[in-house]
Amino acid sequence: MSRQWRLFLLALGYFTRLPLPPIEHFEPAELNDAARYFPLVGVLVGLAGALVFCLSLQLLPLSVSIVLSMLATVWLTGVFHEDGLADTMDGLGGGWTREQALAIMKDSRIGSYGAIALLLALMLKFTSLSHIKIEILPFVMVAAHAVSRLAAVLVIARQEYVREEGKAKPLASKLSLTSLWVAIVLGLAPMLLLPVDQWPALLLVAVVWLWFSRKLSRRLGGYTGDCLGAMQQLTELAFYLGILMLAF
Repeated sequence: MSRQWRLFLLALGYFTRLPLPPIEHFEPAELNDAARYFPLVGVLVGLAGALVFCLSLQLLPLSVSIVLSMLATVWLTGVFHEDGLADTMDGLGGGWTREQALAIMKDSRIGSYGAIALLLALMLKFTSLSHIKIEILPFVMVAAHAVSRLAAVLVIARQEYVREEGKAKPLASKLSLTSLWVAIVLGLAPMLLLPVDQWPALLLVAVVWLWFSRKLSRRLGGYTGDCLGAMQQLTELAFYLGILMLAF
C-alpha cells in the first residue's frame, strides 16, 4: 500500500500544482508505474471543478459558475494539458515533415494554430457545459476528466515516445498489464455516477481517440508529452459533445 500511495503522489505531483511532500529517492522510471493513477488525478480535478461549480451556483448565474469551474481546473493543473494542445496543433499545423513538427512543438512560443485551437477549445467547452442538464453536470465534469486522462494513458500503452528526451520521457516505457487495467477501472468508474443512458457518450470519445491516435502515428510516428495533453483536451471535449448529442 505504501508503494501505491507513493505512485499516486507522483501522479498527483506531475499533473497538478498541489503542494505535496517531497518524494524521497525518486527514480524517473517510477513515473511510468504512476501512470495507472492518472485517471484518478482526473477524478480529483473533476471533483474540484464540480465543487466550485456547485458552490458558485448558489450565488452566481450559470454561465459565471461554469467559467469559475473551468478556471479552477485550469489553475489546479497549471494549464498543463491546454499548453500541450496548443503546442501540438502548432506542430501538426505548421510542420510539413516529422522533424519540422517536432521542432515547432518544442518551441515555447505559441503560434497561430495553437492560439486558435486553444481559443476554440475553451469556447466549445464553455458552450457545451452550458447546454448540459444541470442535474447531471457535476457528474459529467468528473467523468470527463477521468475518461480523458484514461485516453492519454492508452496512447502511452499503444504508441512509442518519439523524443530522445523530454518531460514525458519517464513515461515512455510500455505500461504493465496491471497498470493498464488499474487505469481503465479508475478511468471508467466515474461513469457509474451517470445514468446508463449517458454511457454511449463514450462512443464519441473512442472515435476521437482513434482519429487522433492515427494522426499522431502517421505524422510523428508516436507521441510526445504535448500530444498526451492534446489527447486529454480533445477527448474531454468529445465526452461533453457526446452527452449533448444524447439529449437531442
